[in-house]
Amino acid sequence: MRTTALLIVAVALAGCTAGPAPSSLDSPPPPPPPTSSQQMDFPQRPREVKLDALDPCAVLTPDQRISLSLDNPPSAYVEKSFGDAKACTMRSTTSGNVARLALVLASGADVWLSENAQVEYAVSSIEGFAAITVRTPDLDDVCNVEIDVADGQFLDVMFRDGGNSTAVQQDHLCLGAQRVAEAAMASLLQKR
Repeated sequence: MRTTALLIVAVALAGCTAGPAPSSLDSPPPPPPPTSSQQMDFPQRPREVKLDALDPCAVLTPDQRISLSLDNPPSAYVEKSFGDAKACTMRSTTSGNVARLALVLASGADVWLSENAQVEYAVSSIEGFAAITVRTPDLDDVCNVEIDVADGQFLDVMFRDGGNSTAVQQDHLCLGAQRVAEAAMASLLQKR
C-alpha cells in the first residue's frame, strides 16, 4: 500500500512539473513595425489655405525677404517635378544660400510620408499646420520643409547651399528652410 501511495504521488507530481521552456520558434512573431504613414497622424489643420491663383514670388513680403537675407530679386518659374507648380527662387548675396517656394497643387504633403518618397523626415507644425522637414539621402546641400495647407495642396520650401566656397551643413540649411517656412506661413495667413 505504501508503494502504491508513493507511485500515485510520483505520478501526480510528474503531471505538475514544467515542460521544456518554449523556444522563440514556438511563440508567434512580433507584429511588423508600423510604416511611415502609420507612425504619424497629421494634426488637424486650423483651416485650409488654398494656394490657387497665388504668385509664389509675392508670398514673402519685401521686409520678410530682407530679414531672411534674401536680398536678390525673386525669380519666378515653373517646377516640373511638382506637377508644374508655380515656384520662385530668392538668393542671398550675404550668405550665398538660395530659398525656393513652390505652390504644389498636384498632391498633398502626405506624399512625403510614403515609402516611395525614400526620404528621411521629421514632422512638426508651423502656425498649427503640419510641417514635414525632409532630408533626401545623398543630397547634403539642401533641405525642404513641406507644409500641409489644404487637401491636395502643400507649400514646398527648399533651402540650399548656393555654391559657397565652404559647404553649409545640412542642419543649418534645415534651420534656414524652417525660418523661411515660418515667414511664408505668417504671410499666407494674413493674405488668405
